[in-house]
Amino acid sequence: MSTTTPTRGSASALIAVGVPAAPPLPDDLEALLRRLRLPHIRRLAPEVLATAKAQRWEPAEVLRALFAEEAAGRERSALATRRTAAAFPTGKTFDAWKAASSSIPAPTQQALRTLEWVHRRENLVVCGPSGTGKTFLLEALGQQAVEAGLKVAWFTLEDLGVLLRRHRADDTVSKAIARVLRADLVVVDDIGLLPVAQDAAEGLYRLVDAAYEKRSVAVSSNLHPAAFDELMPKTLATATVDRLLHHAHVCQTSGDSVRLSQALAGQGVSPLT
Repeated sequence: MSTTTPTRGSASALIAVGVPAAPPLPDDLEALLRRLRLPHIRRLAPEVLATAKAQRWEPAEVLRALFAEEAAGRERSALATRRTAAAFPTGKTFDAWKAASSSIPAPTQQALRTLEWVHRRENLVVCGPSGTGKTFLLEALGQQAVEAGLKVAWFTLEDLGVLLRRHRADDTVSKAIARVLRADLVVVDDIGLLPVAQDAAEGLYRLVDAAYEKRSVAVSSNLHPAAFDELMPKTLATATVDRLLHHAHVCQTSGDSVRLSQALAGQGVSPLT
């Protein structure tokens, strides 16, 4: 019988075609893998062991295949957990992003996608008219950060107001903000669309102040931050903008609304049948 040496990679790709159905693991081994919390090895071990026996793998290759699968499985689970915790609004990624359609210069887009600014704990402000890709860009950057192993938290101003009211009663606002800042990147979306309530304005200030030089904050806004005093009390606006812009990249979008253009061109919906 010929011997096949498995290649490095996912263990599921190593399972040989035509190998008889693998018998279940012995109960004591199954129990041991549960105790050690190795769910991915436990799931694939029967097939790997059956294939290894049929193809006469070296013992080291069996271990490599099993532990590679455990590592890959944990990475998949961690990615799913980070993505769920981020609470992205739509799930848009750069797969659907059309760089040429954005008014942000291509070199700037590429620089943002490296995420170096997040690692340097710098901020990002994307401001401009509605429909010019601000939220799409921030969500795609957030998704890329999650895929790179970073933690992301997504908020609207209204979310921050709710957070503040919920924790003000028992004086745990600071603790709540600290939990938010466990994320490497905190996104606050759509500033300037609606009047800003006092709680939301205070929540934004507390977040930006606590994150200052410790975490990255990215915001999208219909207004340049210099005009935030039109939305919130001048004192809060000045203090917020001062901290937000000190280490910030400011990108201004322009042009017509992509959503409106697609709607007028009949591209916003599928044709009725």
